[in-house]
Amino acid sequence: MAAITASMVAELRAKTDAPMMECKKALTEADGDMAKAEELLRVKLGTKAGKAASRVTAEGVVAASIQGSTGALVEVNCETDFVTKNDSFLALANAAAQLVAQHNPADVAALGALPYTQDSFGPTLEDVRKGLIGKIGENMSFRRFKQYSGSSKLASYLHGTRIGVIVEFEGDETAAKDVAMHVAAMKPVALTSADVPAEFIERERSVATAKADEANKELVAAGKPAQSAEIVAKRIDGAVQKYLKEVSLFNQPFVKNDKQTVEQMLKAANTSVKSFTLFVVGEGIEKKVDDFAAEVAAQVAAAKGA
Repeated sequence: MAAITASMVAELRAKTDAPMMECKKALTEADGDMAKAEELLRVKLGTKAGKAASRVTAEGVVAASIQGSTGALVEVNCETDFVTKNDSFLALANAAAQLVAQHNPADVAALGALPYTQDSFGPTLEDVRKGLIGKIGENMSFRRFKQYSGSSKLASYLHGTRIGVIVEFEGDETAAKDVAMHVAAMKPVALTSADVPAEFIERERSVATAKADEANKELVAAGKPAQSAEIVAKRIDGAVQKYLKEVSLFNQPFVKNDKQTVEQMLKAANTSVKSFTLFVVGEGIEKKVDDFAAEVAAQVAAAKGA
């Protein structure tokens, strides 16, 4: 029996993108014959993992895990909505949330290196991910996560599997859960106006400036005097201030009672919110849009040229 070395396993893994333990099993079965081991893996896993690894993962799920004052929110992506209902994929996402909560990994690579076995794949979370790519036939990836730990309480809200929120708070748990639900519905970008990122404010100011310029052009075209620079500046500042109130959590009308703001609701409940995290599946990922007509036309053209 040939000795199976770590370098052999690494070489086979690089060729096939198959999980480490699967590579070792194949090499053992092939008695160290690299070509035969690769063929065994192709038969078992197909070429799915390698081919799928480059495909866009814009679908997926958000999973949460809270254990006392420690918790995590994780987004795990896949290619199609169909896979988001697969039990193995959901188990992978929930395991990732639990591992983040327990170990607070530095990044996605560190998360993947954590010990975990599932569906006969392992011994790391990354090995399970690669194994499921081969088994299910779709690319999947750990996109982002947020871990909480400390003395504060945590509340979470999942809207189906596509929107997830964790709120860090002190006080009444019901009020905190209501805030988590509010965040999922209204999607604030910060706690207060002062916390809104500068690039968001500049983007809104740019939009307001463009609108003001367009309004002045319309006035001039209609034979009316353009607004003064002072009035234009006030309009722009007013638009920015309105935007800040709309996107800051404490200033938003509470979704369950729009007669009061979230800040007023929390004050009445003697509750304070320190921070929140909101994940929406696929947010910011460019999805591939298939053009069926163009695909058929291309196939017809190819057939004619053959």
